[in-house]
Amino acid sequence: MGNIFAGSEVVALGIQIEKNGRDFYNRMAEQSKVLKAREVFRFLTGEEEKHIKVFQGILDKTRKFEPQGQDTDEYYAYMNTLAREYIFTQKDEGEKIAKAIQTDKEAIEKAISFEKDSVVFYEGLKKIVPDYDVKIIETLIVQEEGHLKQLIETKKLL
Repeated sequence: MGNIFAGSEVVALGIQIEKNGRDFYNRMAEQSKVLKAREVFRFLTGEEEKHIKVFQGILDKTRKFEPQGQDTDEYYAYMNTLAREYIFTQKDEGEKIAKAIQTDKEAIEKAISFEKDSVVFYEGLKKIVPDYDVKIIETLIVQEEGHLKQLIETKKLL
């Protein structure tokens, strides 16, 4: 099995995920009828912007980096499966999905799903970035988990 993604391509997928998240949260902030939900969506829009910058910095350093070892092909197959299954890797999906959302509760549930998927994707991403960037990815995972907790708390208010 040949490599499906270069390290830089996987990091670029992370950027696309964050852009779609930003677009989704921004649209939900505009649509939301509940003040607390609007506040959470605005906060998350800003968080996604920060993550885009972090991933861009990683991408700038990983252009020539490739994972090494005997399980490289398996890793690429795993990340390819994740990318195919994770809708937020497709350009403009955040805005498209947001347009179809009818209620704040539905938006929160969709956001919870996206945050969970992001954690799984970033756990896989840790295997592709150079060792010095693993800490950055781990920090992003902790932030995503915090977003997840915030969304779950917000859902209880709806």
